[in-house]
Amino acid sequence: MANIIAVLNQKGGVGKTTTAINIAAYLAKAGRRVLIVDADPQGNATSGLGQDKNALKRSIYDILLARADASSAIKKTSHKNLYLLGSNAQLAGAEVELVELPGREFYLKHVLEPLNYDYIIIDCPPSLGLLTVNALAAATDALVPVQAEYYALEGLSQLLATIQQVQAGLNPELRLLGVALTLYDSRNSLSEQVRAELEKHFGQKLLQTVIPRNVRLAEAPSFGKTIVEYDKWSKGARAYKALAKEIEEKIYG
Repeated sequence: MANIIAVLNQKGGVGKTTTAINIAAYLAKAGRRVLIVDADPQGNATSGLGQDKNALKRSIYDILLARADASSAIKKTSHKNLYLLGSNAQLAGAEVELVELPGREFYLKHVLEPLNYDYIIIDCPPSLGLLTVNALAAATDALVPVQAEYYALEGLSQLLATIQQVQAGLNPELRLLGVALTLYDSRNSLSEQVRAELEKHFGQKLLQTVIPRNVRLAEAPSFGKTIVEYDKWSKGARAYKALAKEIEEKIYG
């Protein structure tokens, strides 16, 4: 069975998609077979992996609504071992269409269950709507990127409450894998204050690897590349390599 990691935070701009595609790239580089599921109608993970989201013949929208088989929409990326189930603006319609359907929280779970990968990484939308609930109902683990900025803790209690509700009602196997600190600036005392606050709140659930604010990480998606391809020697690349390793250690003990 695959390890299914939902990467989520209802706040935008926290490095969620950057985290999803780069840990996936490093897990693939380590020889794991990895699928990225772009569950965000903005389709940033899709374009960040070099695919034209507006030219997709089939997307996760078609798969969720049972209009196509998942294998027909999964594409190989330029990375060995790394695959993509892409998305675009069509997916926004799924939130509305799923509402009326029985078992609406489990549609993504049914799509992913038969697939044969070591890891499935779900890039969730920046909201706590039905698509995110589908991701949590399907996932074995939840990974929460949090930016090292003033409003970092705002909304986290609501996010954690949603995870607990899913654990209680839909997916008792779901674990909080950890909280990853992103956009960290060592020159800024605020970053260290936020880190201390997260340590106080999350203890062992705060992952040790910190992702720095790094211009190479910010540039890579505009070229449709992960940081592994764009600049594997950058500070951002070294951090995501370490984070992927830490995640494997957390999962496999």
